[in-house]
Amino acid sequence: MREREHKNPDGQRILFVCRHNEMRSSTAETVYKAEGLNVRSAGTSKGARVPLTEELINWADLILVMEEKHRVAIETHFGNEAAQKKIIVLNIPDNFYYMEPGLVSMIRERADPYLQQ
Repeated sequence: MREREHKNPDGQRILFVCRHNEMRSSTAETVYKAEGLNVRSAGTSKGARVPLTEELINWADLILVMEEKHRVAIETHFGNEAAQKKIIVLNIPDNFYYMEPGLVSMIRERADPYLQQ
């Protein structure tokens, strides 16, 4: 684990979302799952590796999306389920490859503050 340990004593369920669930959200899931956090990832596109579903929205305690358009998509397509969820926009652009060091660094920098609460 890195120098900043994540506390997840109550098993908070964290969902990372991007469009295709191939690069950004998949990287976030891999990084934080390796640290023992209860995380999943999905994509807003119907052709996503793991498409976002009502079940995933209901499962999550916290939803971290890569861009504002992902938050809008969730609220548009899953309004009832998303209404009571905390959705955080990380503002991570779609110009990285899976597990690219710059992407991992940006995810940690922007997601860590929400995962240490």
